[in-house]
Amino acid sequence: MKYSCIVIDDEPLARELIASHLSHFQSFGLAGSFENALEAYSFLETNAIDLIFLDIEMPLLKGNDFLKKLKNPPKIIFTTAYRAYAIEGYELNVIDYLLKPISLDRFFVSIEKFKQIQTPKTIEKTSIENYFFVSSGNKKIKVVFDEVLYIESTKDYITVHLENGIAHHLKLNISTVEKLLNADFIRLHRSYIINFKKLTAYSKQEVEINKIEIPIGSSYRAVWLDYLKNTIS
Repeated sequence: MKYSCIVIDDEPLARELIASHLSHFQSFGLAGSFENALEAYSFLETNAIDLIFLDIEMPLLKGNDFLKKLKNPPKIIFTTAYRAYAIEGYELNVIDYLLKPISLDRFFVSIEKFKQIQTPKTIEKTSIENYFFVSSGNKKIKVVFDEVLYIESTKDYITVHLENGIAHHLKLNISTVEKLLNADFIRLHRSYIINFKKLTAYSKQEVEINKIEIPIGSSYRAVWLDYLKNTIS
């Protein structure tokens, strides 16, 4: 598995150093490098990211304020020259807090922390591509793709809505689940993934599944229209 990462830092040398450190780890790929949080925000709307290396003191929008505004943030490692933000960083549930200048040894420790929490505990993908397992208490529950209507994200949780009326609530990032699904599923909003097979109606602004209206996000509209062209003859 390759983890997708981005760096957000207003200092070019800081971004270059993190990119250099990251190049030593084959299971990590740098998907983007941004000098401010607003640029990164646009990128995150249409790209699934596993990890952000996030500076705090930046123009336009500070890193900690940016993180607070994200509805479903990826994992975060703060990178900063200021110790004063350490307590707030851990309150925001970041993985680690790296003080600049960042040595490769210290960077390695952060990477290991990230990998440890990525061990699949909530969802397990199987070798058969039409289902996965979710954890519910002490049980593993089988979720068949064809039984899923749509997946909804709310803060740090997702809800998998099934056609039998059952809904599984999981503490999981929607981008993580997105990677496990097959081509029948399409993400059309930051908070929604639908099973196209269950679609009953659609317009330019929304789709309908089982009489549930689901909005199409403006940044996902082009992807949605392209999906329709390739799916409906």
